[in-house]
Amino acid sequence: MSDFDSYFMSIAAVVAENSKCFSRKIGAVLVRDKAIIASGYNGPPRGLHPCRVLNGFGDMYTEGCPRKAQGYASGEGLHLCVAAHAERNALIQAGRTGVSTMGTTLYCYCGQVCKDCAIEIVNAGVERLVFLEGAPAYDELAGYILSQCGIEVVQLKYCK
Repeated sequence: MSDFDSYFMSIAAVVAENSKCFSRKIGAVLVRDKAIIASGYNGPPRGLHPCRVLNGFGDMYTEGCPRKAQGYASGEGLHLCVAAHAERNALIQAGRTGVSTMGTTLYCYCGQVCKDCAIEIVNAGVERLVFLEGAPAYDELAGYILSQCGIEVVQLKYCK
């Protein structure tokens, strides 16, 4: 762990504040050679309105998390969620601007990433992943994938 880990994690925390998610605010910062090359936060695709819930009046919607409105617990009912994860959005942002993600470090203002994000992180060429210590693991398979694929994982104790 370096002094830069806290620095970039604090930036990821600020990026998370841009999230439109009603459930969790997560941010990610992609870094190479101590410089930010991309960032992302969890939220819907460009041009799509943040979460809306059918309010019982035909085709009228109100803002809110459709998963929570239907009683799903955290991590459940994901088929109703239109948001992409912050990690994925940071990798996509790098791709949109033509910046290689090979040999980078990804700072995630969240606990351990999910299985799908772990796969994308590996395939994008990220070498090092830094996330928050003490947050519950999203799933055990993600940790297995990261370790088996040689990704250096750092859990950072961070206070905002």
